Amino acid sequence: MFTDPQSAPGIVVPPERMFEAIEFATRAHAGQFRKGTRIPYILHPLRVGTLLIEVDSDDPIVIAGILHDTVEDTPATLAEIALRFGDEVAALVESVSEPDKRAPWEARKRHTVELLQGAGEGTRLVACADKLDNVRSMRRGERRVGDHFWDRFHRPRDDQAWYYREVTRAIGIGAIDGPLRELWPRLDREVAALFGER
Repeated sequence: MFTDPQSAPGIVVPPERMFEAIEFATRAHAGQFRKGTRIPYILHPLRVGTLLIEVDSDDPIVIAGILHDTVEDTPATLAEIALRFGDEVAALVESVSEPDKRAPWEARKRHTVELLQGAGEGTRLVACADKLDNVRSMRRGERRVGDHFWDRFHRPRDDQAWYYREVTRAIGIGAIDGPLRELWPRLDREVAALFGER
């Protein structure tokens, strides 16, 4: 639908667009909580954006990180994102969004893994920051609740372990340079700490 983020030329994003993205995501995720908690959902995309800023990602990638769940989990559309934040951001959001939430869990997760194996740096960065924050949240949840923590998910711990190991491997395929060189090893360590070595 939108220009492939792997080949899209970098564009300069005015600083105010970052604040617009935060406001857009906050409105889109209003009333949502992290699974099985009373933690406002918006904190997750904000942490994803923060991780991307900390490793000096380009502004469109940071903005896509902040908006990464809006199309998948809210009424927001890719057309809205393209209109407000540009085709490059929309393409990145599209690339990390599951195309059909009605499909079986296994099919959706295999699609994500396969997509990441050939994805460009921007997509891999957004996915890496997203999964890193998810795994950190899972580790905290498991420490607090124990084995019952996994009851809040659609699939058991072993299936989650398979998915996060495969996603980590897929993100690590190809060149690990630039911001990804700093971010990907953090994800690899966190996945190993939560699920054990492969």
